[in-house]
Formats: sequence, structure tokens, C-alpha cells
Amino acid sequence: MARTTRRRALTTLGAALAVSVALPAGTALAGERTHRPRPLWRAHAHNDYEHPRPLLDALDHRFGSVETDIYLVDGQLLVAHDPEDLDPARTLEALYLDPLAARVRAQGGQVYRGHQRPLQLLVDIKTEGASTYLELDRRLRRYRHLFTSYAHGRVRTGPVTAVISGDRAARVPMEAQTERRAFYDGRLTDLGTAAPASFAPLISDNWTLNFTWQGVGAFPVAERRKLRGIVSAAHAQGRRVRFWATPDVAGPARDAVWTELLAADVDHINTDDLAGLEAFLDAHRAE
Repeated sequence: MARTTRRRALTTLGAALAVSVALPAGTALAGERTHRPRPLWRAHAHNDYEHPRPLLDALDHRFGSVETDIYLVDGQLLVAHDPEDLDPARTLEALYLDPLAARVRAQGGQVYRGHQRPLQLLVDIKTEGASTYLELDRRLRRYRHLFTSYAHGRVRTGPVTAVISGDRAARVPMEAQTERRAFYDGRLTDLGTAAPASFAPLISDNWTLNFTWQGVGAFPVAERRKLRGIVSAAHAQGRRVRFWATPDVAGPARDAVWTELLAADVDHINTDDLAGLEAFLDAHRAE
């Protein structure tokens, strides 16, 4: 290599190194931002806390929604599926609230850097709804800059949107609040009611109670029409749609149901298989 050419190459390398050193920790170069995979907003991690790394595994797979179950036990909000699995060390703060707050601080105010859309944290209440929600509300207020909030008829979007599911008694204290940092997970019976999307932005229901099809054979025409009608009605009201109890064993039947959910524009697809849904959505170029 000629001396002049070598000098130019070294100068270019030095400039690149200087730029990388000058950037704050965690800041990506323009080319890196271009190639960063996009979040999969439709992907919902059902019973997320049962994965080896609660929350973190779902975020590594770019999920836009995670679900946790909580129990109110001696003033603490503990995360578990069944009472026999309760562990004082597995609190809502330790597994979700503190890690989310730390991530948002590190990612410039967002769960996914460069994406303003909030992560959905679906909180399924397993103990008595009203008392558990009131304790949860106290906890969420300690993270006031983390959560989407509602105040006197207006919604202010934050990095994370908490949606309350599970025991339906939580609805009473929630509806009485003029300010809150959580929203309600409605059911199909809430479509067309007076409850606004600013209260119940999500409609969730059991797939098996509404559809007979489990992905084997053709989707019955009447059931496909019903599914699309549900989604259309919810979207017209500014609400999102999720079904639980959809087929979740890897194979053609599950893929067939997921394909129909995408075609109908269902907002959240439920799964315990993080890698499987990630690969499916990437293959279908869906969010």
C-alpha cells in the first residue's frame, strides 16, 4: 500500500473511532439504527413470568405486550400462576416495575429505543380485585413517569401502558377514579357499551368460548365473519383485541389460527412460545 493511501485509511479509521468514543454509552450509529429489528407489537407473552428471565426474555424477542399474574399477600404484590408457587422474592417490583424503569432510563425514555409506542403490561389480578387494584395503584404511582396515565378525561401516553385484567371487582374502584395509571381489560360484552376506550382500550376473551375452529381444516365462513366483525367493531371504538386459549402447540394448526388472526387484524396474539411467534411474525412481516 502506498504511503499516501495508508495515511488516508488510518485517518478514516481514527475519525470513526473518535465518533464511536464520543457517542454516549448505548447510542447506536445511523447504520445500526437502520438495521435494528422492529418491535413486534402484536406479540403478547402469556404468563410471561414462567420464562427463565421474566420480562427480559420477552423483550429480547421484541414482544410488544407481556402478561403477569399478581396476588396480594400481606401487603405485597407477588407474581405467580398458582398460590403454591408464591415466593416473597418474586414481587411485581422486582420482576417488572424496577426492570422496566431501568430500561426506560437506559433507552432514552422508551422501552424500545426509537419507538414511541408503549409496551403493554397486562396485569392479571388473582386475589380479590378491588383491594388488590388499590394496592397496585399505590405502587404504580411511585413510577409516575413510566406509565400511561388518565386524568380528567385525557390520556397521556408513557413508555408502558398497564392494563388490568383478572378479578372483575377491580372495575369498581377504577371507574371511580378521575386520575389513574392503569386501564381496564374489557370483554366482548363491553363492545357497544358506554365504557369509553379511555377506560377499556383492550377487549380480551376466550377463543374456545367464541369459536369452534382450532386450526384443523378450513375456518368456517360464519366464524371468520364473526371474528372480523368483532375486530371491526372494536377498532371503530378505538379498542384493541386479544384472545386467550388459542392453539399454542407448534404445528400447522397453530400457524393456521395465527394466520387468520393476522388476516383479521387482531391486535395481540397470545403465546407461551416466544421464539415461535417471533419467527412467525417475522416471516409474515407483521408487527
